[in-house]
Amino acid sequence: MALATPLRRLLPVAAAPATAPDPAAPSSLTPPRRALSLRHGRLRSSLAAFPSPSPEPRSRYLMAPSASASAGGRPTVLVMEKLGTAGLDLLRAFANVDCSYELTAEELRAKVSLVDALVVRSGTQVTREVFEAARGRLRVVGRAGVGIDNVDLQAATEAGCLVVNAPTANTVAAAEHAVALLASMARNVAQADASLKAGKWQRSKYIGVTLVGKTLAVLGFGKVGSEVARRAKGLGMDIIAHDPYAPVDRARAIGVDLVSFDEAISTADFISLHMPLTPSTEKLFNDETFAKMKKGVRIINVARGGVVDEEALLRALDNGTVAQAALDVFTEEPPPRDSKLVQHENVTVTPHLGASTTEAQEGVAIEIAEAVIGALRGDLAATAVNAPMVPAEVLSELSPYVVLAEKLGRLVVQLVAGGSGVKVVKVVYSSTRDPDDLDTRILRAMVTKGIVEPISSAFVNIVNADYVAKQRGLRIIEERILLDGSPETPLDSIQVHLTNVESKFGGALSDAGDIRVEGKVKDGSPHLTLVGSFSVDVSLEGNLILCRQVDQPGVIGKVGSILGNMNVNVSFMSVGRTARGKQAIMAIGVDEEPEKEALKLIGDTSSVEEFVFLKL
Repeated sequence: MALATPLRRLLPVAAAPATAPDPAAPSSLTPPRRALSLRHGRLRSSLAAFPSPSPEPRSRYLMAPSASASAGGRPTVLVMEKLGTAGLDLLRAFANVDCSYELTAEELRAKVSLVDALVVRSGTQVTREVFEAARGRLRVVGRAGVGIDNVDLQAATEAGCLVVNAPTANTVAAAEHAVALLASMARNVAQADASLKAGKWQRSKYIGVTLVGKTLAVLGFGKVGSEVARRAKGLGMDIIAHDPYAPVDRARAIGVDLVSFDEAISTADFISLHMPLTPSTEKLFNDETFAKMKKGVRIINVARGGVVDEEALLRALDNGTVAQAALDVFTEEPPPRDSKLVQHENVTVTPHLGASTTEAQEGVAIEIAEAVIGALRGDLAATAVNAPMVPAEVLSELSPYVVLAEKLGRLVVQLVAGGSGVKVVKVVYSSTRDPDDLDTRILRAMVTKGIVEPISSAFVNIVNADYVAKQRGLRIIEERILLDGSPETPLDSIQVHLTNVESKFGGALSDAGDIRVEGKVKDGSPHLTLVGSFSVDVSLEGNLILCRQVDQPGVIGKVGSILGNMNVNVSFMSVGRTARGKQAIMAIGVDEEPEKEALKLIGDTSSVEEFVFLKL
């Protein structure tokens, strides 16, 4: 096929690797025996119904509407912990809201199958057992805050449940609290305050240290960590940071040097912790870590208590390795009343107040409410933590291509003959943009959704698409064709190839023997532009009839008359041919599914060699 613009180079993209399939799942994707396909004028397979979900509204790409919403009712949101009034008001305008605080784990499991969304803070554990108890109804978990270590992300992903958080609203509040602890620890504010209120005047005991010229190591250079760095520079401190995922240019832009973990902890006078709690960071600060630090170091933790081995910290305080610590978080919250760490005279403590400002509480409530509502509507979410993280402006730009990707997946799988198993899918993106400027993860997920859902009982969304594909032994390969031209639009076209499968419609085979379809976005709508080696142009809406016939006068009119006489409305029609008088493909968009008799008449039409009816 000739490209509209010159081909510069073909860029391979790493494939989504196949893993050993779940023994309970089929090892390949095998379409059911269904055809409405006719070769050489004879109906060659049964007219059994092909399972195909109803088309979704264009904005509903991320999640299917909840059961209650799809039935015309309002979804139900369970709020497990206190949320700001503004957020609750937003939720109540959209859904039925159940505020049930302090539920036990057993009570939560009993209730979760009755709700479509769950909103929690840090005090609720959303475990695998919770997702299993939901029985597939739970569509979104909203974490009102940044950390998501209390949510089992793997279980959520397997269940197709989106997890969203509120990563920006409390950023400033948390950073300000870290700086407040930094300054108050350096000047013994809390201890001096308690002493004076006890009737003592101990000026010489509470001599502090200055911050100017001291080195602060920020461990975890995300949103909060970078805001702490900005503020600490204003206090005259020298800032270094460690974060294996932080871009060097972003750190350099605010005058921060990214260094190794060992260099950070061994050279710092102050260390501020801002990393998440993960298996790799749990008890990262232990006896071995403290032994590498400069004697007299001071530590601030407003991240997660579990990243610090509290017994090791207590030993480091007692032996003088750590001069002081300021802690807002603890492994167990609230900590035991008799905690030696809390009672230590060189430790300043606060009860997890990092996000506790009036402004932050309302901001978090609004941010998480908007994220939950968007997910329940089926919108793509910029704050999703177990789905592709794509900026809102990119999501908006890719929206029509997301629809196209799913439609092509649904179309191409229906072209597979019943006995063939789909194992390898190649998706080819043609674009004038540099590969670094085109994030295709969402598009890959939607192609997978389109292929898997019509031929299995699986519910697939952007959250679990890669997981579902791997479980079924489906390998997704992505390639990019870089075109010359101005990158005004993200994509020129998307092609989907199925390799090593038999086609029920021979016209869909490329010269290489793959089933191949291509689509483009035109005026904001998805269009089919290529079937096999035949160029067509038909809107991917409703249903589609593909006919391969001898290119001669009268065939189009005969097929159109059959549909008209059977009261089937034609919405689009396009014809592509290899050469005049040779073979042609007619693509006909129809609003209704034709009766069996109409399809039989099309198959009996002179010069029609084969046809197939497809549901989109």
